[in-house]
Amino acid sequence: MMRRKPAPAPTSGPSPRVAATGESEKQDLLALSSAIANGEDLVPFVRKAFASGRPDSLLHSLRQFVRIKESEIEDVCKSHYEDFIAAVDDLRSLLSDAESLKSSLSDANSLLQSVAAPLLSSLDAYLQASAVARNLSAALSSARLCVRLLDLCARANEHLSADNLYAALRAVESLERDFVLADAVPSTVLRRMLQRQIPAVRAHAERCIGKDFSDWMVRIRVASRNLGQIAIGRASAARQREEELRIKQRQAEEQSRLSLRDSVYSLDFDDETEDPVADAEAFNLTSLYRAYHIFQTLGLKDHFRQYYFENRKLQLTSDFQVSSMTNFLESHQTFFAQIAGFFIVEERVLRTGGDLVSRVEVDALWETAVGKIASVLEDQFSRMQTASHLLLIKDYVSLLSVTLRQYGYAVDPLLDVLSKHRDKYHDLLLFDCRRQISEALAADKFEQMLMKKEYEYSMNVLSFQIQTSDIIPAFPYVAPFSSTVPDCCRIVRSFIEDSVSFMSYGGQLDFYAVVKKYVDKLLGDVLDGAFLWLVESHSLGVSQAMQVAANMAVLERACDFFFRHAAQLSGIPPRIAERGRREFPLKKSRDKLEELLLSLLRGKIDDFMLLTDSISWMAEEPPLNGNEYANEVLIYLETLVSTAHQILPPPVLKRIIYGILSHISEKIVELFQSDSFKRFNGNAVTGIDADLRLFESFAENQSNLFSEFEELSLIDLKPSLAEARQLVNLLTSNNPENFLNPVIRERSYSKLDYKKVVTISEKFRDSSDRLFGTFGTRGAKINPKKKSLDTLIKRLKDVS
Repeated sequence: MMRRKPAPAPTSGPSPRVAATGESEKQDLLALSSAIANGEDLVPFVRKAFASGRPDSLLHSLRQFVRIKESEIEDVCKSHYEDFIAAVDDLRSLLSDAESLKSSLSDANSLLQSVAAPLLSSLDAYLQASAVARNLSAALSSARLCVRLLDLCARANEHLSADNLYAALRAVESLERDFVLADAVPSTVLRRMLQRQIPAVRAHAERCIGKDFSDWMVRIRVASRNLGQIAIGRASAARQREEELRIKQRQAEEQSRLSLRDSVYSLDFDDETEDPVADAEAFNLTSLYRAYHIFQTLGLKDHFRQYYFENRKLQLTSDFQVSSMTNFLESHQTFFAQIAGFFIVEERVLRTGGDLVSRVEVDALWETAVGKIASVLEDQFSRMQTASHLLLIKDYVSLLSVTLRQYGYAVDPLLDVLSKHRDKYHDLLLFDCRRQISEALAADKFEQMLMKKEYEYSMNVLSFQIQTSDIIPAFPYVAPFSSTVPDCCRIVRSFIEDSVSFMSYGGQLDFYAVVKKYVDKLLGDVLDGAFLWLVESHSLGVSQAMQVAANMAVLERACDFFFRHAAQLSGIPPRIAERGRREFPLKKSRDKLEELLLSLLRGKIDDFMLLTDSISWMAEEPPLNGNEYANEVLIYLETLVSTAHQILPPPVLKRIIYGILSHISEKIVELFQSDSFKRFNGNAVTGIDADLRLFESFAENQSNLFSEFEELSLIDLKPSLAEARQLVNLLTSNNPENFLNPVIRERSYSKLDYKKVVTISEKFRDSSDRLFGTFGTRGAKINPKKKSLDTLIKRLKDVS
């Protein structure tokens, strides 16, 4: 369809006014066209047109703009008109080709429909069969899953019925992993059942194993006590075997020391390497490990570890409860056995239980236990006032320490508690010994001990090595000591053995010095103090004091045995004990006793010296056989020596004789100084000289008693009479003035005192008064002895 072309515009030119108006409208039209082209708002143009009162101009511009656009459209259509006509022609030619193609396709379709109809029916049958096959496969797969699921459920039920919780949980875990979590349960009912029953089964398993574990906790407490008793019993048996071996060794050393080399010894070794837990009834960790395994399977491993540790800690705390209604001495073995068994079980769990408990946790339990044990021991030891009770507890604690040290526990703090109460134990032991020694002294009559049988000799003499000869004496045998000696030896030996028993197995290997210190304290303070009290009580007569002195000599030999015995029990060679030998611990009481004996004997001598009242100091003739008192004293001395020689050791006897003779010498000197007479003459001096000769003869005769002892035989008894002898020699000397010569005085008169010589010399006068008398005839011859004596007296007075 062709469109008519617009008529051309007139060619005549406008007037100027019209031209101006046309120029303005043209500008407005350009502005309006620009706004429309830019899609701007035309409201300002409309408002301006109405405001200026020229809306027609705006309408005119719009119409003009429309005409311009229509003209542009017409120009565009004209440029494409020829191409459009050509395209229409081409479409008309294609339409005839399309009609022929449509006819051809219709014929082909009819042919295809006739040929494909059988094939389509076969395809429909095939697809239907495939769908049935897929449904059957899905049904079979679901059936298999159901069979497997139900089989697992049946097995889980069987395991639960048989209390095989681990297998049941494994079956439940497979159900959850393979079906529930994999969303492979073919039945909604089954899924709901599994979601409900799987947690129920696990809760049931947790309850069952929890109850089983609780029952095991009860059983293991009883089993721990039995286990601790067995383990401590084994340690005690091992210690006993060790002690027996030491005894055999000491016997072998003793026989070797005595040169008895014909004995053959063999050591028997008992191979007891069995674990003591093997003998403990009901000691079975299977329930514990089963519970741990079940809780691991349930995913509650850390919870069970904490639960186990806390419960065991509570059990340990309960084990430390010491009942105030029960005597600790009666319950201490059960108390310590329970603790030992507890930590033996924990050590076994640590070694075989995987990571159920850690070394840090076990060490923490042990540190708590050590603190509690130390507290209990401190409390109980503070209450005990009997050494044997303290030793009983100490022995069991040391056995506990030995037992637990074998399992790797640090037991030094327990041994430190024992060492801390070492002094208290020995103080109690010393108190008991003091009482026993006092009772032994009080019961002794201080008479020589009679032994009728050889076993008595062995028990009272040989067992303490206080014999003076290796030859067994004939029986009945009268010992030189009284019953005090073996009684005190037994007390001291028991003290040593108790002290060593306390110090042994206490963590200190070399404890001989400690034992020796306490033995010194027993001998030096207790035993010596008891004898000092006996001496100072003044209840002893001469014979009793002599017997006690004999006892002292025997005890001096026994002291060597005590220290050797302590060394042997302490595992120290005897030569070391002998190397550190000290002076006699009973020296104070021995010296006091000898002083007492001498004092008693001097008293007896003083009684005999009362007979000197019958001496005639101005006799006309000297006595032929000495004075009467001398004979009496001499008889007493001979009787005394013959008796003392049987019981007193030679050194003591010699000191006693020397002391008695010294006392006789002093009494003779005092006799010349006595105020009972004013003067004496030479005949009296001659009589005293005869007395001295008797005593000197007695002293010389006693040297035969000490001839067997080289050291004693060198000591002369005559010097004990030196003061009296030098005085008599001075009085009988023709030149008494020689006393003033220092050399002569040192050689012959060293024992004499100046004042005594002056006093005695002034009383020395001749009976006729012809030579020494004060009044004489002027023509009489002066005696040179008298002159020398007067010179001596004068010079000595000047010196004094």
